[in-house]
Amino acid sequence: MSKIAETREFIPISIAVLTVSDTRTMVDDKSGDTLVARIAEAGHRLGARAIVPDDKERIAGQVREWTLDPEIDVVITTGGTGFTGRDVTPEALEPLFDKKMDGFSEVFHRISYDKIGTSTIQSRATGGVANATFIFVLPGSPGACKDAWDGILKAQLDYRHMPCNFIEIMPRLDEHLRRGSGK
Repeated sequence: MSKIAETREFIPISIAVLTVSDTRTMVDDKSGDTLVARIAEAGHRLGARAIVPDDKERIAGQVREWTLDPEIDVVITTGGTGFTGRDVTPEALEPLFDKKMDGFSEVFHRISYDKIGTSTIQSRATGGVANATFIFVLPGSPGACKDAWDGILKAQLDYRHMPCNFIEIMPRLDEHLRRGSGK
């Protein structure tokens, strides 16, 4: 079972939050607000925040920009993971992934199933790594954002979390790039 190693110091990271919506603004972005609050409560930094419409190029462009920013460690998106015609976030972001994180979706759906039952199949939540930056693609509801953060991300983004966590492997995410460049 997982635990917190009290001998390790907490390492704060920088997290960008992107809300994908044709209708939300910063005034009524409850899902984005939920993530921002949890990021701060955990002791991390909000590196950036934006809202873009349900448009593949705009979504991919914003996330690509953040993954190229050395000050951003993690990108979390909320919205656009359903099945309607405007839900295109996975299509926009999965092509950016250097590696897809199948386990994120599986664990998210397991947690979600306990809360909303079979309705969880209506989400295409996904995760991956691009340009040595973790990307997590969440549904657009505050409840889904809470479930993903509380059930997965809070622990995995805490260096003290044992037996393993994302923070301890971050320095090695770009090994394939360094190997090819001779660095």
